[in-house]
Amino acid sequence: MWPDKPLDFVILPNDDEGLHFGLFENEKLIVVISMFVKGGQAQFRKFATDSAYQGKGYGTQLLAFLISEAKRLGVQKLMCDARVTAIGFYERFGMEVSSEVFQKSGKDYVRMNLILRDINY
Repeated sequence: MWPDKPLDFVILPNDDEGLHFGLFENEKLIVVISMFVKGGQAQFRKFATDSAYQGKGYGTQLLAFLISEAKRLGVQKLMCDARVTAIGFYERFGMEVSSEVFQKSGKDYVRMNLILRDINY
């Protein structure tokens, strides 16, 4: 998502507390996502797919895995800050917009939530 930024740009102060997942094709890392669990809630961040592999369902596979893993860990509410352009993608997973539009690093975002008790993954 930030190919023109240095690696330090995507490193979070609490990265060591997160669960980090990746999807590989032929030993090449093509999709990444990180989940930060606190109590019965979790937030996923840093969800990105290599531009050469976008639109092929890889991100969908990894997000579905993350949702099932969150549920397995007892997470009841899963959240993300979604780019406005990706709202439809997240709505396919049952996520709902829960905030007004805000900006981060020059991009428009909304907070989205998913209540996991009703999801079968």
